Amino acid sequence: MKSESLMEQEIRRLISDLKKWGQDIDTGHWQGVPTEGHPEMVTKEVFNATLTAGIPREVDELVEWIRPNMPWAEEEFMERVGGEAHNPHRAMYTWPWWRGQIDEIMSHTYSERFWPSVVEGKEGTNYFREGVRYRYGDLQDVINLLHDHPYTRQATFPIFFPEDTGAVHGGRIPCTLHYHFMLRNKQLHLWYAIRSCDAVRHFRDDIYMAARLCQWVLAELKVSEAWEEVVPGILFFTAYSFHVHRADEHLL
Repeated sequence: MKSESLMEQEIRRLISDLKKWGQDIDTGHWQGVPTEGHPEMVTKEVFNATLTAGIPREVDELVEWIRPNMPWAEEEFMERVGGEAHNPHRAMYTWPWWRGQIDEIMSHTYSERFWPSVVEGKEGTNYFREGVRYRYGDLQDVINLLHDHPYTRQATFPIFFPEDTGAVHGGRIPCTLHYHFMLRNKQLHLWYAIRSCDAVRHFRDDIYMAARLCQWVLAELKVSEAWEEVVPGILFFTAYSFHVHRADEHLL
């Protein structure tokens, strides 16, 4: 009988904590849908759910430890890191929980947030999207920073943008806030902060794609001698709200 990885133990612990300590909360809406008259949409919630566990070197081992929705989770991940911003996000249509319309433009997609810097102009010309003072950065800029300054403390990759602040557009905003990479002792560690995480519909996939991002970024950096001996380090995950809908509790 194989021993259980720390990642597997931590996942089971968080789900157990939610079952045992979760408190009922009705936020009034969920992804833009009012909850009034829908008691099944009330959630059981715990605050500040944290997971700390090592990231394996191999993708197959990561899949075995986390058990995400495969093959969708890898398809979704590869679209995110694919270098192009898509809206609609193509992999969304094969997500096991997808109930939306085909070709529906969304308030945001993760490929847009991974690659927001270049905008397609007229007649095939491209230009950089400008921020308040400087141009937008993207995932490649984070990789370039780590390549040039391996021990930097600045390798933060934001997913939550200023346009999300206050949900002023009235639509959905990203659950993921940011990823942060740091090289120490020949290990690339990853901090992953998320404001809201659904234990049934997103949790395992979110954990998988965060750890997978660490593996992928490290593979991109292996072209440099400074990164040849570096291995994936620790995933530090924090969900400000970790929850499950009443209708989904039996799936825990």
